[in-house]
Amino acid sequence: MVNGPTTPIPVKASPSSADPIVPAVPIGPPPAGFRDILLREGPEGFARAVRNHQGLLLMDTTFRDAHQSLLATRVRTHDLKKISPYVAHNFNKLFSIENWGGATFDVAMRFLYECPWRRLQELRELIPNIPFQMLLRGANAVGYTNYPDNVVFKFCEVAKENGMDVFRVFDSLNYLPNLLLGMEAVGSAGGVVEAAISYTGDVADPSRTKYSLQYYMDLAEELVRAGTHILCIKDMAGLLKPAACTMLVSSLRDRFPDLPLHIHTHDTSGAGVAAMLACAQAGADVVDVASDSMSGMTSQPSMGALVACTRGTPLDTGVPLERVFDYSEYWEGARGLYAAFDCTATMKSGNSDVYENEIPGGQYTNLHFQAHSMGLGSKFKEVKKAYVEANQMLGDLIKVTPSSKIVGDLAQFMVQNGLSRADAEAQAEELSFPRSVVEFLQGYIGIPYGGFPEPLRSKVLKDLPRVEGRPGASLPPLDLQALEKELIERHGEEVTPEDVLSAAMYPDVFTQYKDFTATFGPVDSLNTRLFLQGPKIAEEFEVELERGKTLHIKALAMSDLNWAGQRQVFFELNGQLRSILVKDTQAMKEMHFHPKALKDVKGQIGAPMPGKVIDIKVAAGDKVAKGQPLCVLSAMKMETVVTSPMEGTVRKVHVTTDMTLEGDDLILEIE
Repeated sequence: MVNGPTTPIPVKASPSSADPIVPAVPIGPPPAGFRDILLREGPEGFARAVRNHQGLLLMDTTFRDAHQSLLATRVRTHDLKKISPYVAHNFNKLFSIENWGGATFDVAMRFLYECPWRRLQELRELIPNIPFQMLLRGANAVGYTNYPDNVVFKFCEVAKENGMDVFRVFDSLNYLPNLLLGMEAVGSAGGVVEAAISYTGDVADPSRTKYSLQYYMDLAEELVRAGTHILCIKDMAGLLKPAACTMLVSSLRDRFPDLPLHIHTHDTSGAGVAAMLACAQAGADVVDVASDSMSGMTSQPSMGALVACTRGTPLDTGVPLERVFDYSEYWEGARGLYAAFDCTATMKSGNSDVYENEIPGGQYTNLHFQAHSMGLGSKFKEVKKAYVEANQMLGDLIKVTPSSKIVGDLAQFMVQNGLSRADAEAQAEELSFPRSVVEFLQGYIGIPYGGFPEPLRSKVLKDLPRVEGRPGASLPPLDLQALEKELIERHGEEVTPEDVLSAAMYPDVFTQYKDFTATFGPVDSLNTRLFLQGPKIAEEFEVELERGKTLHIKALAMSDLNWAGQRQVFFELNGQLRSILVKDTQAMKEMHFHPKALKDVKGQIGAPMPGKVIDIKVAAGDKVAKGQPLCVLSAMKMETVVTSPMEGTVRKVHVTTDMTLEGDDLILEIE
């Protein structure tokens, strides 16, 4: 109430005032589903049942990829739990529900202040009959970098224990050693291995030779030889056109008659339903869809459309269409609560230009938001054009997290500094490229198909170290027991094995999450409107901490600012009058005018973009060489290293760590 939302809000829009309508659910246990087969017959028997199933099977992405693509991954466990019993009772014919992994893992802690493992445990209790599916970034697990192998293995083991069933394993460069490591980790945990080939280019276009049909067939051979239970084509940008679907899927079907095929796409161009129907007709067993009100644009194709189009045909999904309508109505209401994160604030439709720029669905909306936040909103068309150039500069990559982020960071860097591809390549030795680009060229995420781009790589890296082979292979194992001990010392006794893995993947994010919940308690039990907005004066609300333990709270009044910069907030708690002093952080920000770097004064170094200072590498009096890193800025997950344009001595540093800067704010002076 005093300081506004604690989670960053990209768009000034309030949550809708109406609560989503939860449809009625019958009493008693839900009907049997595919998970019963998996528990009874194991991963191999499950894969056989999927392959022998008559009709098309669906995976519902509403619980993960749909909101990751449309609502910046912000949907809270609170709203997922409400609809879960309905899903269990009405959609037992689904192949799976994708509800975990990808960006949901860190966003849960970073922005929603809830535990991603608790989400998995609570949903599993409510949906015992439908397999759960997650997205695993190969050797990157659910992070953006490589982790020691033992962390990836332990992660899969604990995820399986907590109720995960099907693991879709991909690598952002289709780099085989990283894929095989992820597959091995899932296999040894006893999960269903769904190895995914990330799709780019166009196999039906003879002029696109780098990623040809033969390229995909050869990669599929390797994954089948390595023992995948199911093969997935992950079309993360929605580039599969019906003709390419027919070619690719029928070739795979002919080559591997007994292997279940699962196809994933995004509907950015608007052709998603047509593409998925073409895949089904060519022999795919499973396709990905999302609830109607959470489908389309950069999300998946509509569930209702596929159910209706296949009804009464040999591909009939067996999913009741009327139930799909009620499900969609719930999500329409729930989506209104997340208006501040909805991509439709800045994007009004899908766009077929994705066939040219190949931006993945989950990144398209993010880039759009980022462009607006960095003051490049009007230049989004330029950002998309620069994305194509950046991709070509890096050698035409497979683009999906984290490789897509590298291309996106480079594109925004080029637009911001007014660089064409030719400029960037010519000045490669002097420019301070985003950190992600430099680390990619060092080999930190693996080796791209066709090798690294030269001479760009040599120019950018100069004498920086390079990683040869699989990045994780050279990392020593992480001592998880020592980490657990450290966490218990810091956060007290109630550290779980799950917490240890959260901390291993995201040490800083986990610490902030634990500190936040230690201060504010279980905010995940608040409804979404209260979580994002706080209560209005005189509003009464209930908070259920656990079954049978409910607080009745009524907000009464808020005082003026006192001399210490605090406000007193009065409220009723279970009928008792209470008050609490809250520091008003907005009022406390005394007017601080930051000097700007003057373009014509040599040695004044300004911020290349708005962002937060996360690291300062030099101090006053230090000698610096040309190209030496001075400080690191971060904006919307993108980190930029600011390097020295000249050699000299640092005269004065004008920033401190955690300071928020605007573009061109003075960072330091060199003479």
